[in-house]
This record gives sequence, C-alpha cells and structure tokens, in this order.
Amino acid sequence: MVRAAVMAGQFYPLAANSLEREVSELCVGVKTKKEAIGLLLPHAGYMYSGRVAGLTASTVNLKDIFVIIGPNHTGIGEPFSLDIEEVWQTPLGKIEINSALAEELLKKCPSLKKDTQAHRYEHSVEVELPFLQYLKSDKNFSFVPIVIGGGKLEIYKEIGKGISEAIKELKLIDQVQIIASSDMTHYEEAKVAQEKDALAISALLKLDPDLLYKTVKEKDISMCGYIPAIIMLEAARNLGAKKAELIKYENSGDTTGDYSSVVGYAGAIIS
Repeated sequence: MVRAAVMAGQFYPLAANSLEREVSELCVGVKTKKEAIGLLLPHAGYMYSGRVAGLTASTVNLKDIFVIIGPNHTGIGEPFSLDIEEVWQTPLGKIEINSALAEELLKKCPSLKKDTQAHRYEHSVEVELPFLQYLKSDKNFSFVPIVIGGGKLEIYKEIGKGISEAIKELKLIDQVQIIASSDMTHYEEAKVAQEKDALAISALLKLDPDLLYKTVKEKDISMCGYIPAIIMLEAARNLGAKKAELIKYENSGDTTGDYSSVVGYAGAIIS
C-alpha cells in the first residue's frame, strides 16, 4: 500500500515543482556540514516553521536511514505506533519504510505496536519528508515512522533505549539518524513563549530527558512533541551523543507580525 501525502496542499505545496522551489528557498546552502545522531525539527506549515526546519536539516550531513518520531495529534490508533506496511509518498516521490529496522524496533521496544491508522492523517512525520527528499539529492534513503500518544516517562525512555539497541543490533550506527518532530509553545504571547521555550531548549541542550520532562510538566510548556524529543535524547545518549546545539529559534509572529499569540519553533542537532 501507498500512504498518500495527506498534508500536501495544506502544510506545503501540492505540486512537485512548487514544493521543490519552496523547499530550495528554505534550505540554506551550508558549506561545512555537521555530524548528528539526532535532530529536533518543527512540523508546522512551511510558511511558519520552514525556515527553522530547512536551516537545521541543511546544517547536517544527512544519513541514509531515518527514524522519525512525531506526536499523535489526531488521537487515532495505538498510543505507541509504528507503521511498517506502507510506502509513503509526497509530491517529490515515494519513500520506502526500512522493514528490517522496523521489525527490530518492534522486538526491542515492546510498547511499540504495528499500526497504520495512527499515521493515516497525522502530519508530524509527513511534513519532514520533503526536506529530506530535497537535501538527499539522490532520494536514496529509507525511514521508520513512529507516532506517540500519552504515557509515562519510563515508557518513553524504554522506547529510546530500545531504538538505540535496535540500531546497534543491526550495526547501523553510522547509517541512522533519529528525528524528533515537535513545535514548541502554542498560542501564548511571544515573550512568554520565548521564556518557556528557552527552559525546554536548555534541558534539551543538556541532553537530559528527565529534566526536559520535568520542565515541560512543571512550567506548563505546550511543546507538542516533547515525548518524541525525550525518546530521541534517550536513544542518542545511548548511541554516544555528547553535545547538542540549537540551530535556530523562531515563532509564528516572525511570519505574521502578530506577536500576541504565537507558536514557537526550534531546530537543534544532537551529536
């Protein structure tokens, strides 16, 4: 089966030439690429978060396999869902799911369940794909999509550890990158959003999933993908990550000019 690009024409252009042109404008030419085990990328409409996502992805020496973890906005399907049965399509072409890694993830992460429905109308993974397709000029890569609902911190960390163990088991450490898809604070005044987001980003840059969880909960930060970020951090640390770097932070007011109620967007790399 082929999963159609359900967000094409909404979050990004429907026509392939228009999409490639827009992504090319968002992906800045970076001469010296950085190595990364994990990335944090936003997932809003490209007019809002595309500059952050494009610059962050452009900064990295992209690998050939991606584990992309996003939050479940729809509430449909399993709370810890991995799609293994489909080829995903965007206007820029089709992308194969890496079935070998997907199957190993299911073995190492018992909380993850095979589930297509949770992915059917979810945007948080899909919107990252055109950036990867554009930047990987040969389009020769595969991925594993995961979307996460609610749960407990212990489960998030178990999944992160399981992801790292699956990558090690298949000897793919040099071939895989883990992408956490998340926007930051939602619908607060820009100054408040920036202050809250700075706290969450600080925890992320310390490579501390426990601190990120505590900060989001105690400071009431509406970071929709904090769970994917926790999972990515736990996996990256187990794969040897030692540092993190914030590449860019913006909010929707930088596009609309309205700073009274914004959504924040952060791009970071873990290496």
